[in-house]
Amino acid sequence: MKRPRVLLADDHKIVTEGLKGLLEPEFELVGIVEDGRALLAAAEKLRPDVIVADISMPLLNGIDSVRQIKKAHQEIKVVFLTMHPDVTYAVSAFEAGASGYVLKHSAPTELVTAIRSALNGKTFVTPLLAGAFMQLAKERTGQRDEITSLTPRQREILQLLAEGHSAREIATVLNISSRTVEFHKYRIMKDLGIKSAAELVHYAVRHGIITK
Repeated sequence: MKRPRVLLADDHKIVTEGLKGLLEPEFELVGIVEDGRALLAAAEKLRPDVIVADISMPLLNGIDSVRQIKKAHQEIKVVFLTMHPDVTYAVSAFEAGASGYVLKHSAPTELVTAIRSALNGKTFVTPLLAGAFMQLAKERTGQRDEITSLTPRQREILQLLAEGHSAREIATVLNISSRTVEFHKYRIMKDLGIKSAAELVHYAVRHGIITK
């Protein structure tokens, strides 16, 4: 019987090494990546059945990565495995297209259960957050956060700026011109009412684009 194919995305090697031992008896581990941009490329190349991803990753966070992947490949299931117990992250993850949300300090069996649920077209939220998750998800229905007004490219640039990358470095990562980066930076700061680099970092942290 063919085993489901799983792609891991986490920038902590100690985590991915532990996950290999947990998942390999039941699933085929097709790859491990350490940042959000590498996840985009690997998902396109490998077409896994399930992605197990962290939220906090360099270059592009897990939620924005998954949002882009799901637009192109709706069939790929996603389970987030994260240290963030904040229910707002969980709601954002499902809004991006995730099927599961598991905390890293939860029992390992939760992750396996979440992956199985995703493969069967069901969702799984760690029981620790389930009640608060349902309440917040209901409250946020129909609401529009100002962060969603940014384009995917602007969100990418916002994260890279908040991580401290220069316009030239960002241009290289995204394969665009420095002038285009500066234009997006200007629009982001103008539209969000941000006046300084420090405010930009604070905004990115507050909205889960990066973590401190």
